Amino acid sequence: MSKTNQSWGGRFTQSTDEFVKIFGASVFFDKILAPYDIQGSIAHATMLCEAGLLTEDEKTQIVDGLTNILEEITVDKFEWSVDLEDVHMNIEARLVAMIGDAGKKLHTGRSRNDQVATDIRLYLREQLNDINDEIKRLQIALLDLAEKEINTILPGFTHLQAAQPVSFGHHMMAYFEMLSRDAERLIDCRKRLNSMPLGSAALAGTTYPIERTRTAELLGFERICNNSLDGVSDRDFAIEFLSTASIIMMHLSRFSEELILWSSAQFDFIELPDSFCTGSSIMPQKKNPDVPELVRGKTGRVYGNLTSMLTIMKSQPLAYNKDNQEDKEPLFDTVDTLKACLRVFADMVPTIQTKRDNMYNSTKKGYTTATDLADYLVKKGLPFRDAHEVVGLSVAYGIKMQKDLSELSLEALQEFDPRIENDVFDVLSLEGSLRARDHFGGTAPNQVKQAIKTARNNLK
Repeated sequence: MSKTNQSWGGRFTQSTDEFVKIFGASVFFDKILAPYDIQGSIAHATMLCEAGLLTEDEKTQIVDGLTNILEEITVDKFEWSVDLEDVHMNIEARLVAMIGDAGKKLHTGRSRNDQVATDIRLYLREQLNDINDEIKRLQIALLDLAEKEINTILPGFTHLQAAQPVSFGHHMMAYFEMLSRDAERLIDCRKRLNSMPLGSAALAGTTYPIERTRTAELLGFERICNNSLDGVSDRDFAIEFLSTASIIMMHLSRFSEELILWSSAQFDFIELPDSFCTGSSIMPQKKNPDVPELVRGKTGRVYGNLTSMLTIMKSQPLAYNKDNQEDKEPLFDTVDTLKACLRVFADMVPTIQTKRDNMYNSTKKGYTTATDLADYLVKKGLPFRDAHEVVGLSVAYGIKMQKDLSELSLEALQEFDPRIENDVFDVLSLEGSLRARDHFGGTAPNQVKQAIKTARNNLK
């Protein structure tokens, strides 16, 4: 009978079931690794030649052949075969067809196990760079918006109840800080990812006199994996990335939720442009914030990919197992989803139009300067707990009279504590409340301005 696969079929006497062949193939999705597979193979061939395991002519044939194959793939002229299972064997078979026996020598000193582990790291290393670029682009958009809205006042919330006045610019800078931590996590993830498994072979290393440090140098790896068993079976770097991606998506989802709320008729704090919204098929008045809603929804998808990868790895004995074929789709999907969400946010944030009057008027509701009045009394010598009670009584009176604290007369306020004087109205104004929080990390406009300046310098 015909062999199932020329790379491993010698031991078999029966061909693979046709459905099993399709069920077990990964070429449908792992062909995305082709450029990285070729990059790794060129470095491997170069090392084999330097180690005396290939002649210079054989190396040249291999490198030229792989370069031509990459061109075929790039222009979509490469014929992928499910019979060859995966990207690695498709490329190797094409190379042998192009250059003959020299192509058969390329696999000397390696296995598909360490080959795919290397390809995934090369792929993800490049993607991390692209993702960090998108994060930076979004951060710049946030800085620009924050700078424009330093003096814009909106209610800050706790428990989704109006709490204290804050600068809209300060609010935007909170998301800048989240993204800064995200970028740091990606950089940290990249450090552990940048170890080369190639040379681990199937699981135990190889008997050939390879020089792993040379291959690592050619591929730009900072170090080589210390243990061959761990080298082929480790997917911690992918799990770490998926975890980091989940945190990034959580931040984008929180931002999405606020944009959705703020753009609703009930809040009416911002206007999103038509280009980032859609309408309703039956309600002509509707303008739906589809982009933030989609990002919020896609967050669950990325969380699911993290759970999937953790589950794939949780019960695997050393070393490589076929389960690991399932590591790629969650990884590829997360990379694509995360990049798309960051890109659309970086495009959308500069288009956000604030409705400053609506924000200001909303901040005047809910007694958002009540804490300022308590602080005022403390500075007049009243213990904070007593001041808290006085202000609580003042707020209760304001609710009864349907007036904000700043709208109560001095005489009415003095009924609750005689320490209150005419200067209290500077404290009770929204602008005064913002200015009063004039310390590092506070919402005072000059502090926000300095925070933006520092952030721009740090991004450089």
